[in-house]
Amino acid sequence: MFAVWAPAARAAGVALLVGLLVAAVVAWANATSTAQLAAALPVAGGAYAFGRARLGPWWGFAAGWGFVVGKTASCAAMAMTFAAYLAPPAWRRPVAVAAVVVLVLVANRGITRTATVAAALLGLVLVGLAVVVSAGASASSWPPLTTGTTGTTSVRGVLESAGLLFFAFAGYARVATLGEEVRDPARTIPRAVTTAWAIAVAVYALVALAVLATLGAQGAADSTAPLADVVAAAGWDWARPVVGLAAAAASLGALLALVAGLGRTAMAMAREGDLPRPLAAVDERHGVPARAQLVLGALVVALVLVADVRAAIGFSSFGVLTYYLVANLAAWRQPSHERRWPRGVQVLGAVGCATLALTLPGTAVTGGLVVLAVGVVGRAVALRRARQTEHAG
Repeated sequence: MFAVWAPAARAAGVALLVGLLVAAVVAWANATSTAQLAAALPVAGGAYAFGRARLGPWWGFAAGWGFVVGKTASCAAMAMTFAAYLAPPAWRRPVAVAAVVVLVLVANRGITRTATVAAALLGLVLVGLAVVVSAGASASSWPPLTTGTTGTTSVRGVLESAGLLFFAFAGYARVATLGEEVRDPARTIPRAVTTAWAIAVAVYALVALAVLATLGAQGAADSTAPLADVVAAAGWDWARPVVGLAAAAASLGALLALVAGLGRTAMAMAREGDLPRPLAAVDERHGVPARAQLVLGALVVALVLVADVRAAIGFSSFGVLTYYLVANLAAWRQPSHERRWPRGVQVLGAVGCATLALTLPGTAVTGGLVVLAVGVVGRAVALRRARQTEHAG
């Protein structure tokens, strides 16, 4: 979330808060659909597994492929954001690579170790965000929310900002990908998903108000570190290192959660042959898909060495919105005895995901569609070869 405010402000300008509201509503619909599915189908893989079970293999593949490619881009973005706050420009990519390597090793030590590290990082993040909000509230002369002429108040500008801000919401349903490792999943997963969504909305709303009220829309759009600039504008220069540390911790926490979710989804896809089957291996000692996490970690390192963090945010949002589109459609197909929310909620989520995905920046949409098509063609070719081999045998 430390990286998304500037591009969202450039897209929506003074209507940034409206974009945040739209993103929150779509995220809520996604959260309820995911929770409803996970309670009935507590298996690894999230919407990939749900899509296969309720819609068919191709739908499941679209969800899983969108998640894997989108979240791999997210990992690169988080690693680069971490490095941007702690390292000089010349050292940022090596530091980002080191962060990826360390956190993949942590994730391979098991879900308990992962959760402990994530909780410690979250504590640092909440302290930093509290400082930002307090600094904004104490500023002696806040510009009005209408300050600046950046961006647009058009519907498309608001939707583009909502799609970008969805990037910040994407961790609220991570527990659904860990269904096989959660105690009492029918009770725990729905509660955890909806609680995480509610906390995220409250925190993001406070931060957005602080950023806009202190910097104005133009200042937020022009800033490379909006939250650090908020405390500077309030005269709290002593707090800049605190915000930098919180931003670094937030990036590491998100990266750790992403690695865990990616590994489980890749494992589930490999079990079904939608990814190379060796990735389905589970470490007997720690109970984690260590091989999948190592391979995905290597891909993230490659992206870190060549990618631009701003492009990664848009691309990631497209892939994850595709994932949740399938989740909403799968939840819509659930029988009545599995339902927790009315079907209208899933319709809202599906329409919202499709709309936000298609109103992202053009490069993100084009890149996302191309990568999705590559995955579909690759799966079709693999299935054809498998059938030919079976007939030949």
